[in-house]
Amino acid sequence: MRVISGTARGKKLIAPEGINTRPTTDRVKESIFNIIQRYIPCENVLDAFAGSGALGIEALSRGAESCTFIETNPEALSILRKNVEGARVSDKSEILRKDIFDFLNLTNKKFDIIFLDPPYNKGFLSPVFKIVKERKLLSENGIVLVETEFGGEETEFMGFDCIKKAKYGKTQVSVFTEMI
Repeated sequence: MRVISGTARGKKLIAPEGINTRPTTDRVKESIFNIIQRYIPCENVLDAFAGSGALGIEALSRGAESCTFIETNPEALSILRKNVEGARVSDKSEILRKDIFDFLNLTNKKFDIIFLDPPYNKGFLSPVFKIVKERKLLSENGIVLVETEFGGEETEFMGFDCIKKAKYGKTQVSVFTEMI
């Protein structure tokens, strides 16, 4: 696993071991950033369920001004911190060990890109989308990018339009904008 493009291009990233964290493969990550390249550079990125931080670090490397990483797993947090430091993006990063719902209910930030790559099929997505909509956490013209298991959890959310869906093996990537 590595940073594909930008200022940290080629930097190897550490992936947490075990089945609790499922790092986004380089192939899927490259496809994701090909899909969303017109949204970067941007101001604020949220990498929820951050794991290794690969998505947020890639966004920072490509020109995002800041990224908030949310992760609760202590092992993943340790690796996330090492990856952020190794990619030299610490000055643009905020790493929080916090429940995503607590964070979303308390933050006043608006995000240009929200990455959601939660544990598959655990019911996290609908409640997250609901809070993002209710609290108006997505900036004007912002996007939410969701990584799910193909054929798994529902990927249609009230108040959001799916503008792109793509399948990569067992992984489905969907990009949403807020309905106006």
